[in-house]
Amino acid sequence: METKKLCRSTNKMLAGVCAGIAEYLNIDATVVRVVYAALSLFSAGFPGLLLYLILILLMPAKQTEE
Repeated sequence: METKKLCRSTNKMLAGVCAGIAEYLNIDATVVRVVYAALSLFSAGFPGLLLYLILILLMPAKQTEE
């Protein structure tokens, strides 16, 4: 059984954070991006930009398999 690892994706718009989360959860990356953008824009208690920057630093880049 292969264990999943949360990492940034190569399918990226900015840094691959939302696409990496989508791959980890096995859902469409567009859905994660839209939900993340909506939460960032419409919620005063959700610091979206700050969290995104932290995730860029903490999530490792996806290793390419050769």
